[in-house]
Amino acid sequence: MVRTTERGEGPAAGRDASGPAGAHDQDGKPAAASAGSPSDDPARLRRERRATAVRNAERLLARPGHLGTLRQRLALLDGVEDLYDLDETADVYGSGVVAALEEKVAGLLGKEAAVFFPTGTMAQQVALRCWAGRTGNNTVALHALAHPEVHERNAFSEVGGLRPVRLTGEPRMPTADEVRDFEEPFGALMLELPLRDAGFVLPSFEELTEVVRAAHERDAVVHFDGARLWETTVHFGRPLAEIADLADSVYVSFYKSLGGYSGAAVAGPRTLMEEARTWRHRYGGMVFEQFPAVLAALAGLERELPRLPEYVRQARRVAAALHEGFAAAGVPWARVRPAEPHTHEFRVWLPYDAEVLLEAALRQGEETGTLLFTDHWDGVCPGLAFTEVSVRAEGLSWTADEVKTAVAEFVRRLPGTARG
Repeated sequence: MVRTTERGEGPAAGRDASGPAGAHDQDGKPAAASAGSPSDDPARLRRERRATAVRNAERLLARPGHLGTLRQRLALLDGVEDLYDLDETADVYGSGVVAALEEKVAGLLGKEAAVFFPTGTMAQQVALRCWAGRTGNNTVALHALAHPEVHERNAFSEVGGLRPVRLTGEPRMPTADEVRDFEEPFGALMLELPLRDAGFVLPSFEELTEVVRAAHERDAVVHFDGARLWETTVHFGRPLAEIADLADSVYVSFYKSLGGYSGAAVAGPRTLMEEARTWRHRYGGMVFEQFPAVLAALAGLERELPRLPEYVRQARRVAAALHEGFAAAGVPWARVRPAEPHTHEFRVWLPYDAEVLLEAALRQGEETGTLLFTDHWDGVCPGLAFTEVSVRAEGLSWTADEVKTAVAEFVRRLPGTARG
């Protein structure tokens, strides 16, 4: 896939990216440095312009936190004194408020224990290498579009001593038959729920149950890459604990769905979590104090988690209105994937180059105060690109007609579609 704009930003931003957004190519290798000064770097100028457009927009579907100012980001901690006793001694190497967050996450997911990690990349490597020691098999079966395969510079094998094998590359979740019929043994099955790089897609709960059963029949453990698992309850029609109960271990993120600063947790059997703490230390994840990220995570669990079902329902209304709006505007080929979003995030595909679409989106925000598409656009091939759309609190007030009007304003700024 050809990437023509910076990656690792927007509503589904950067999963444990090392370095600034856009600083690495699609294979996770350092991007070539600009020949001019940093201020002349086109990618940097685009990011700065987009950040300004997001901050100045009067209406948008979601305001990406990572494009905000430091002052705006610090506002996440407003009111946290109602969530935790701020007169308690600060955490030291995982004590205090960190332990309280771990206990809360374990309870939400219905697991015996949980361990906080500074990054999801570290969390999943630790969990899976702990399982490998128990099963005696370091092979991890996963999707070709799973995050470790696409965005982590081969960390599973280079650092974790794990051997990933791909069940499928199709833009959907692996099936039970693919798991059952895979030609070689594997010790763990990792399922990313939702699968972000396929368009935030999920299986049905019945399909997921069958996939898990197929793995267990092969004596493999099941690990959920649940970075966005918080968003899945509407689609599955089940509470979090019932979903998580299918897996032997679960990873969750605190900065994606929940809008925190950073951090992750793995939940599972108590003995596995005890070993995970040892490996966290070995990986350099035993951070002296982590209370800012942990307090932001507690705030996200309190404020954002209860609202996610509302975001998902509104995302479905927005997606339908986008589809109708592009059809009414005469765009020859436009797709929303999934047609009915599985979470509050989805993709929009349009038949234009990525740079053209980004320019139209930014101009709309700058000229009208309405920024319909806040994320960058990825070019797949000449004349075809997609963007990721997230619907959060800012998008709840939008009506279908307002979405369609915004689509028309966006389309007017595309080449060959201007109207008087």
